[in-house]
Amino acid sequence: MALKDTLLRIFTWWSGSTVSLDLYTKRHGTFVGEDEFGNRYYRAQGPLIDPSVGPERRWVIYNGEADASKVPPGWRGWLSHTVDVAPSEEAYVPREWQKPHEENLTGTVAAYRPRGSQLSYGQRPAATGDYVPWTPGE
Repeated sequence: MALKDTLLRIFTWWSGSTVSLDLYTKRHGTFVGEDEFGNRYYRAQGPLIDPSVGPERRWVIYNGEADASKVPPGWRGWLSHTVDVAPSEEAYVPREWQKPHEENLTGTVAAYRPRGSQLSYGQRPAATGDYVPWTPGE
């Protein structure tokens, strides 16, 4: 591992797992599964740091940059204790009306830019002249 990678793991949390998270995962974590994006999910049983979390602590180690929108809905439900069974432990089949999971693209080149937006490509449509500004006293 290069010096730059080591320093990033020590001082940043958004570019993958930190050294402390790796140590905690090795000591307390039980691997539960991995999603189609390469994110790895863990759980820890027993006494926890924060009793408000419940009897089980659950976490994800992101594949790449830490972004909560990279977590698919099935795993999101498991992480937030909405469901008790992890998607890796059951045969989950998406319904026909469900779209495949896609991370939040805001701030990227692939972000949605409606027609007329200043950030969209091409020429903006001409003003129609139907705007009437408010003036005091009317």
